[in-house]
Amino acid sequence: MNLKIKRIAVVAFAGLLIAGLSSCSKKSAKPGGDDNGGTNPSDNNPPKTSQPGDVVGKITVGYQGWFSCDGDNSPMDGRWWHWTQVWEQKPSLTNTGIKSWPDVRDYTHTYATNYPDLNGGGQAKLFSSYDDQTADTQFKWMSDNGIHTAALQRFNPNGIEGPIRDAVTAKVKTYAEKNSVKFYIMYDVTGWTNMQSEIKQDWLNKMKQYTQSSAYATQNGKPVVGIWGFGFSDNNHPWSANVCKEVIDWFKAQGCYVMGGVPTNWRLAPSNNDSRQGYIDVYKSFNMLSPWMIGRIANVNQADQYAATLNKDDLKFCNENGIDYQPCVLPGDLQERQRAHGDFMWRQFYNMVRIGVKSIYVSMFDEYNEGNQIAKTAEVQADVPAGSGIRSLDEDGTACSADYYLRLTGDGSKMLRGEMTLTAKRPTATR
Repeated sequence: MNLKIKRIAVVAFAGLLIAGLSSCSKKSAKPGGDDNGGTNPSDNNPPKTSQPGDVVGKITVGYQGWFSCDGDNSPMDGRWWHWTQVWEQKPSLTNTGIKSWPDVRDYTHTYATNYPDLNGGGQAKLFSSYDDQTADTQFKWMSDNGIHTAALQRFNPNGIEGPIRDAVTAKVKTYAEKNSVKFYIMYDVTGWTNMQSEIKQDWLNKMKQYTQSSAYATQNGKPVVGIWGFGFSDNNHPWSANVCKEVIDWFKAQGCYVMGGVPTNWRLAPSNNDSRQGYIDVYKSFNMLSPWMIGRIANVNQADQYAATLNKDDLKFCNENGIDYQPCVLPGDLQERQRAHGDFMWRQFYNMVRIGVKSIYVSMFDEYNEGNQIAKTAEVQADVPAGSGIRSLDEDGTACSADYYLRLTGDGSKMLRGEMTLTAKRPTATR
């Protein structure tokens, strides 16, 4: 999500606990009818949340698809899009934009960098999201591991990145169809100056056509569209509540089911925190809410604390107001040694299923930039560039296969759907 962890302040748990406890004495505001088939809520007749579809009852993964390489003939014209800080120059020890090194053995096309050779020998090479074989391979990984839906991230399409984002969208459609995986467009509105008008134009002129694909995700018979970023309190998300609600209502009028990627503290909105105050009606306008969690938790204890003090009450509020709830689960930042060979991620799956969550958003599929990817990753130090300091999946002494976090996500999906007994013990073998 475009380095959101650096843009949004990490919230201290003590402050969350105080805010969460104080909120228990307040009765949630209740709206009228909703687009999920709900009615006016009462103690005896609460609004209904959705039945299983392509996002409710499923695992969705955030998919960036935002890497290019010199020589891939993409619209980026030789730029190393998102692999580096200076896109016009080759990746190297001093010009890098990633924290984790991908396992590239499944790709037929890779591109030489200026990193030193791998510790185990051989050139340090990277993949391009523009190559058809990359999209095909990555969506096959999803299919093979029971990942039902991918949310394709789409940023402001009017800048230099617009043409390649358009091209990647077409490739995602093709290979989602081929591999029987669903996808939908998820707008990340971060830093989008003329968002209110341009997001509508982009949907009508470019993105709406993809809803005709057999692979385009639907919920309640409606095409899904995601909007990430409404209500965040930083300067990159400056829109008023009225503007945000108008955009959501416009997409609903287009016949869409609208998912919202919102601040962690959307419901409480304490002062000087990640959510702007006065946006509760914006959040209630979404059909589905997915609070952001990267940068909030880093170990099992913190995952337990958030589940008890935020997720549980978030779910209650959403159920009372006819909103579908899709909390984030993350593998952890590999470079910061958060993963605990999968125990951290599994604890989140367990906590969410235990409290009754129906849907989960995994952050993210291919986020090598922040080290939170579940896609195939270097297994051992022999597989990373010499002198890079990049950690491999065995960083804590436990050997893990390159596809381990894909398989772990697949098992989390089984437990979510009731195909596996609820268990606190991680069931996935690391090799």
